[in-house]
Parts: sequence; structure tokens; C-alpha cells
Amino acid sequence: MKKRFSFSITALLCVLALLLGMQLNSLISGDNLFEQLNKFKEVVSITEKFYVEDVDTPKLVEAAINGVLGQLDPHSIYIPPKQLERVTEDFQGAFEGIGVEFDIINDTLLVVSPIPGGPSEALGIIAGDKIVKINDTSSVGIKREDVPKKLRGPKGTHVKVSIVRADEKSMIEFDITRDKIPLYSVDVSFMVDETIGYIRVNRFSATTHDEFVQAVDKLRSKGMKKLLLDLRDNGGGYLEQAFKMANELLPGNKKIVYTKARLDRFNEDYSSDGSGKITDVSLIILVNRGSASASEIVTGAMQDWDRGLIVGETTFGKGLVQRQFDLPDKSAFRLTIAKYYTPSGRLIQRPYDNKDRDAYRHANIEEEEGENVEHSEKGDSSRPEFKTSGGRTVLGGGGITPDYIIKSGKLTNYTAELRRKVIFLDYGTKYMERNGKKIREEFESDFSKFVKEFVVTDDMVSECIKIATIKDIKMNEEEFTTDTGFIKAYIKAQIARNIWGNEGSYPVILAEDRQFQKALTLFPEAEKIAGLH
Repeated sequence: MKKRFSFSITALLCVLALLLGMQLNSLISGDNLFEQLNKFKEVVSITEKFYVEDVDTPKLVEAAINGVLGQLDPHSIYIPPKQLERVTEDFQGAFEGIGVEFDIINDTLLVVSPIPGGPSEALGIIAGDKIVKINDTSSVGIKREDVPKKLRGPKGTHVKVSIVRADEKSMIEFDITRDKIPLYSVDVSFMVDETIGYIRVNRFSATTHDEFVQAVDKLRSKGMKKLLLDLRDNGGGYLEQAFKMANELLPGNKKIVYTKARLDRFNEDYSSDGSGKITDVSLIILVNRGSASASEIVTGAMQDWDRGLIVGETTFGKGLVQRQFDLPDKSAFRLTIAKYYTPSGRLIQRPYDNKDRDAYRHANIEEEEGENVEHSEKGDSSRPEFKTSGGRTVLGGGGITPDYIIKSGKLTNYTAELRRKVIFLDYGTKYMERNGKKIREEFESDFSKFVKEFVVTDDMVSECIKIATIKDIKMNEEEFTTDTGFIKAYIKAQIARNIWGNEGSYPVILAEDRQFQKALTLFPEAEKIAGLH
């Protein structure tokens, strides 16, 4: 049935127009804003009445909003209601449910890991458990997108799950009371050796600073004197959380970031207040092309104050400040209102004029590996130069260029497909079903023994590859030979994750990570730059 142009749609357009009006003066060419709004309303009304097929009016309006924002910059975006719910959940740092990471393997709902602190962990649900029934209804063959609908729900409500577990002859029944489940932004924290601590942060959510401080306190209690902070593939998040993290690392009265806007009320300065807990710890930050926004704020501040060493690849270059405006139908849009600058005056945002959004997101930077402490690499002459607090040259023009450029060493297409189609997870689950009891008895109380003594054999690799063949992943001998070390590491990491979670899997994978391994050797340089002895 033909949809009518409702009052709510008109109201939505009015709100949009009012909020965007000042930004669109150049597009309106001096005409009255409301005349332009009426023009658009007339087009949609006539289309709705006379178009040859039925018209989905809300869809037209969403397309128009996307069209408006598409004329501005790559980060001013419209967020539909369903997507907004997920985005809000991710950055608030919690949801309500039973607390498991899951995957679908061979039509079976598999517990990849119980979330620490959640009700499933408290009841004894473990990695590798297979959920075969939910509220007495079979979950075999369940679609991935339907799992949250079945397992999530308001805090205090109940859900019954039936689990098949290796080494157990009968199904295990659990009556789980749903609770608020934390979504952690600190993936893992552990001691690499007696003095070096490692913390990986995947985004800047509402809980990131608290998680970071807890991780730091844990590692300092274990003797940490040097910190390797991994911000690779961290796409950013809340500015306040980035400021708070940087504040922990800097002494007082050091500018961390500032913003410039067309409207004075959006100009802001953020400086450290002297309450930082780890201003005396040697620091190296790992970054790559996926490090953006809030990650670049922290990284840029540390580099400008010569606080530590930046290692990896030039960051994304996302330095535009967005403010979110909620709309009546529970959708929202984010509008760029200012730009981020590092303490030395570098604009973090890279150029985006005359580029479509897809090309902007996937732009590549060619850079040579090696020491770059003075940032005098060839090919950088067109980029503006700035000075750190210690007088070193650093480069502007978008993104944060590392002090040591180390490329990641990309996986071959074959190994990438093994990861994408969760072959390692599938194999690890099967291996633990057969050998889990023995492995736990031998290694669970001594992770370092597992790292040193557990060996992934050629037979184990062959069995893993057979699973891939069954799933129509064509064998590529050359790429397999190139990545044999990675493949063995991923198998070992998956087995470790079944026992120790991320604190088991990450150290295994990082043993094959060339950026991480190089960074471990650079602490003397980091201490020299920071003036630490």
C-alpha cells in the first residue's frame, strides 16, 4: 500500500535542516533555507503520489540525508536506528545477556570464550562448549544473526541452555540469569618478561581509561618498568577517554590535544593535570594504518612531548571532531564540528578533497622501513614540519608517522582465508575435544611451560589443512610454505585460548609479529628520547 508523506517525516526533515542549515550556506547559494526545504518536500510528495511503482518514503528520506552528508566530509554520516543501537552498545562498554563470545561452526553454536565477570563464566561454562538447545528448542543450524536474539535479554531474566561438552557423556543443563555484561576495550595485558608489560587497546569506549588503569596496576605489581602499548587497528572512540589515557602518561601542564572550529564554542584545549600514574615508565606505542582518531590523539601527544617511541606504520589520519545529533525515529547523524591538532600544531586529518569515500578509506601510503627518529625520510619534503619538545622534527600533513617504520608483514591470501573461515577455531575445538583433558593436566598451571614445550606437529598442520579442503579452500603450496610459521602459531594460539583466553593466545601470536618483536629491542632508544635513565 502506498506510504503517505507523514508529519513525522516532515518533522525529521525540519530538524535535519535546522541543524545543518549553517553548514550548508554555500550549497543553498543564498536562498532561504525553508524555501529549499519546501522544494525538497515537494519533490518527495510528487514522487510519492505519481511514481510508477509504490514508494518507500522513509527510504527516500534516508537517501537524501546520506546525500547531504556526502557533500561534506568522509566522517559526517547518517546512522540508521538498528545500527545506532549496536554502535551505542559498543562504546558504552556493556550489554545485557549471558556473557559468551560465540561462533557458528558446522551448524553448531560454539562458545569461543565466556566473558570474564559474566554469568556464564560464573556457572562454569567454558570455551569449546556446544550450545545445542536454548529454552528446550534445538539451536543446531541457528543463524549467526539470530543468536543474540535468543541469548540476550534484560538483566534478571532467565534463559536455559543445554550444552554438549567433550569428556562428558550426557548434556549439561544451565539455567542462566542474564546480567549486565562488560564489553572490554583492553583486549589483553601481560608481562612479556620481568620488566616489559604489554597492553592492547581495541577502541576508546566509556570504560577504556578505567580498564587501562587496572591493567597498568596489575602489571606494575608484577614489576613493569617498560610499557608496550598496542593501538594497532584501534579506530578511536571517545575523545575524553583518549585524554584520560594520555594524562596517565604525561607529567602536569602538558597540552594533549586541541580543537579548532568555525564556531568558537567548539574550540577546546586539553592538558594534563599532573595526576598521571605512569609518567616514569619507558614507553613504546605500536600503530598502523588502522589506528585512527582517539588513537592518534594519544600517539601524537606522546610523540610531540618526546614521551616515548612510536613504532609501526603511519596512522590513518582521522582528525575531524563529530557531534552526534539524535533524530525522532531513533536514528542519528554525526556532523563534523571541529578539527583535532596535536600539541605541536599538527593537523591529524589527512586531505580528503576530491576523493570518493571508498578511495579515502583504502588509501595506501608507500614508506620505507627503518629508523625515522628525525623524520627525514625521502619523499616527505612536501609535508609540513613541526618540532617536538626536544627539538626533533616531526611531520604534519595527516596521520602520525612513526619514529621507526616497521611494516606488518602481511599474511598470504591462503592463510588470510584460513582465518576468515575460522579454520583455526574449528581445528582447535576438535583438537581440544580429543586432547583437552590431557593438555590441561600437563600445562594449565604453567603457561610458560606450554609456550616452551608444546609443539604444533606437521600432522596437526595436515589435519587443519584437511578441514580447510573440506570447506573448499583451495590449497596453495607456495603461500602455505611462506606462512607455515604463522599457521603453526595460529593453531597453538587457538589451543592456548581455550585454556587461558586472550592472555594465552596473544603471547603465542606475538612471537610471529615482526612489529612487536622489533619494538621489544627499541626501549633504549625510547628511554633516550624521553630522558629516562
